[in-house]
Amino acid sequence: MPRPLARYAALTGYIELSRTLHIEPVELMRSVGLDPAGLDLQDRWVPAAAVARLLERSSAASGRQDFALRLAEHRRLSTLGPLSVSIREEPDARSALRMLIRYQHMYNEALHIRLSERDGLSVIRVSIEPGEPMPVRQSVELAVTVVHQLLRSLLGDHWHPVSVSFEHSAPTDDSTHRRMFGAPLAFDNDFSGIVTYTGDLNEPNRLSDPHSRSYARQFLDSLSAPEEPTIAGRVRELVELLLPTGRCSIDQVARSLGVDRRTVHRHLAKSGQTFTSVLDTTRVELANRLVGGQRYSFTEISEMLAFSTPSSFSRWFHQQFGVSPRAWRKQTTTPT
Repeated sequence: MPRPLARYAALTGYIELSRTLHIEPVELMRSVGLDPAGLDLQDRWVPAAAVARLLERSSAASGRQDFALRLAEHRRLSTLGPLSVSIREEPDARSALRMLIRYQHMYNEALHIRLSERDGLSVIRVSIEPGEPMPVRQSVELAVTVVHQLLRSLLGDHWHPVSVSFEHSAPTDDSTHRRMFGAPLAFDNDFSGIVTYTGDLNEPNRLSDPHSRSYARQFLDSLSAPEEPTIAGRVRELVELLLPTGRCSIDQVARSLGVDRRTVHRHLAKSGQTFTSVLDTTRVELANRLVGGQRYSFTEISEMLAFSTPSSFSRWFHQQFGVSPRAWRKQTTTPT
């Protein structure tokens, strides 16, 4: 099976937080194979394991065991992307939470949330499965905090959970945890998650507008029905991710997916594609977007698209688009 992916939105606020803690965010992102420029594209998918590894390294580099909790403070409900549109229109907290659980794959494929109710208490269990053995303390704390913030957004600041627990050990200083959750904490527990009164989940969603509910549901249904992501689709996403790093090869893509190169070739062939055709198509699409913008120089773009020299990039671009990169940029930025 291919390894799970996560949206870049999982790292909302990462650059800002890292700078306040005096660590180098760009270097840390590159050390785990993530493209810092990708943070501008929140809906872009990247390996969930790379995100988890980045959070652990950032926590270690900053000396802050509460790194994930501080990162969560930069988030808003809108960070959930299109899913947030429908969640905010659910009538009560339970239905909003169930919608998050049903469509969690649209946000983070490594995230697993379960809800159980018994004897007046609701237990929300959270786990992270990045597809390979690795520490996930920071990822789990980020996910639990996201669920807590969601319920706080829907129910109001007066809501507090009965308790918040984690499978991992307690931090040296739990002051941030106490401030964020405002509830008894349990570490070295048998699950990570939140316990709340079942009655709280019956409370109306204070963000909801009943007149907008049907439209929000139609919007979500039009975006995606729950389905298994395909290897062919992930190859396309990983090519776009890896191309600017200079490490975009069939072997690297296969390693990121947790399969061998023959499996990648086989799945691409089913959709009438080859790795070379996917690479070429992606390069053309990126060139169109990057050259049409003003953010990067042509030398930088040539490097991001893995050309050996700017002149090689210019020749290739002219073959693809019929004009030079400079002429293309002028055409796309000149008012008509």
